[in-house]
Amino acid sequence: MTVLQRGAPPLPPDASPGRPRVTELRLSAFARHRGATVPLGPFTALTGPSGSGKSSALRALDALARLGGGAHLDEVFRDPRACVPERARPDAQSRRGFRIGCTVEGPAGPVRLDLAVQAEPELRVVGERLTGPGVVYLETALRDPGRRDVQAAWYTAGSVPVTRGPLPDDLLGTALLPLRVAGRTDGQRQVLAAAEQVVVGLRSAFACDPDPARMRAPVAARADRLLGGCDNLAAVLRRTRDECGNRHALLVAAARAGLAGPVVDVLTEPVAGRDGAVRALVDRGDGLRTPVERLADGELRYLALACVLLTGPRVLEVDPAAEVPEAYQTLTVVADGFDRGLDRTQSAELTALAARMCARGHIRLVAAVGEGSAADGAARAHGATVVDLKP
Repeated sequence: MTVLQRGAPPLPPDASPGRPRVTELRLSAFARHRGATVPLGPFTALTGPSGSGKSSALRALDALARLGGGAHLDEVFRDPRACVPERARPDAQSRRGFRIGCTVEGPAGPVRLDLAVQAEPELRVVGERLTGPGVVYLETALRDPGRRDVQAAWYTAGSVPVTRGPLPDDLLGTALLPLRVAGRTDGQRQVLAAAEQVVVGLRSAFACDPDPARMRAPVAARADRLLGGCDNLAAVLRRTRDECGNRHALLVAAARAGLAGPVVDVLTEPVAGRDGAVRALVDRGDGLRTPVERLADGELRYLALACVLLTGPRVLEVDPAAEVPEAYQTLTVVADGFDRGLDRTQSAELTALAARMCARGHIRLVAAVGEGSAADGAARAHGATVVDLKP
């Protein structure tokens, strides 16, 4: 799979260069990809023809994020065989697998994480490397297929250059290091800084693909952290309208630009006969209010994505590193089908909103867009990192 980066001059430098952030995704051998490196800027648009691997690239990034949050392999890779590259041949022991990785930049400098996963005959980690310039912080390998662990070695320095011990073969070793490394030597402190940088950079990721069919029903008002499918959009609109007038005004302005007909406000109301449930409405003025269930699919997706771009980790259903101040974390939105179902005006408006939010350091965005679409063109015009995935 060939990766081509092109487009207008990039967005201004990262507004928060000291925060841990994923700046590169590596698809060494994953699904349709072999040897692909995807640069990630504040706003990255993945484009390419159908079947070029846009969704699988986002799936790999989301998988790394979930592993960084402590999820088990079988929770992350429900169908691991689909991740194995096409035409990959099994070895003498009938083993096949895949390899992915990323680079996370931050106070510890660029830190690389590379992961090798066996998908067949059973799902397990078979190798992991955490490295910085000139140093290997962590390296694991599967030594005994009969044991449910990998042999790990992490950098210690001092009188003992490395420390060795077993780690589980169904978890990301990097995420476990803060529990295993004492931090007594300079080397151990370097390992902890590198591991924590990667974990923080990965954990604050929000995979988003709004599903209009699930957004039309009333929802419990208390369910006010936005889900990846935006099922509970009404509850989140109620919360954000009450908590932040400035962001709500921006959302109304975005709705006015992308929804058909006049828009005076976007609000919610209780649902009669359903205690604690709310539904969302578009205020058209003159007493006319349109329930969101009457909006077209494209309008619902547009409204939900605008809401995502204008909110943050406290509102989105993400797993931020609670032990790290929010000022040192960066939210990354991973949006598949960013412009799916949108017309040209909606695509251009939403892309312009994304560029503004990313330039301010409010969020980072990695989005799949249609090749040659309005969103593709708008992303280039706004200086996003546009990555063409070519077969």
